[in-house]
Amino acid sequence: MTAQSQNKILVAYFSWSGNDKVLAGQIAQETGGDLFEIKTVKAYPGAYNACIDVAKQEQNSNARPALSGADTNMGQYGTVFLCYPNWWGTLPMGGGGTFLEAYDFSGKTIYPLITHGGSRFGRSLDDIKKLCPKAAIGEGLSVSAFDTNPKDGTRVTAPNRDLTAWLRKLGI
Repeated sequence: MTAQSQNKILVAYFSWSGNDKVLAGQIAQETGGDLFEIKTVKAYPGAYNACIDVAKQEQNSNARPALSGADTNMGQYGTVFLCYPNWWGTLPMGGGGTFLEAYDFSGKTIYPLITHGGSRFGRSLDDIKKLCPKAAIGEGLSVSAFDTNPKDGTRVTAPNRDLTAWLRKLGI
């Protein structure tokens, strides 16, 4: 990895409701990082309860849903911000597991940003460590994704002051 690639930032996000997309966009804007959307071939249901039912089934079967869309040259990045929702205590199987297994994160630093409805990181940090054992896992940020009901849609807005303070604390 060159010195230039060690400083290059990727902001990868998986977003079902739009919350993680909003925050990933803010990270990219504040850091100058490249934005990358993680998308599954088969879209998750639009209704919240149906979506979490599918997410639970995927976890129970340790599924790795196929990804669609663009590929990224992971070798050019030294820092990766990974933005994702907490589904059943961890990252989504496609938006987390499949993506993290698809690339070599050796020598990279991963900064997790999670949106949640009260469960914060759950076991997702341990799961990232298991999936990326040769990566450094930096301090993460958890952001409450809604204040009343997940069916109400996107609740996270930018700019998010907690996110800005987190980036400053990280020195990025």
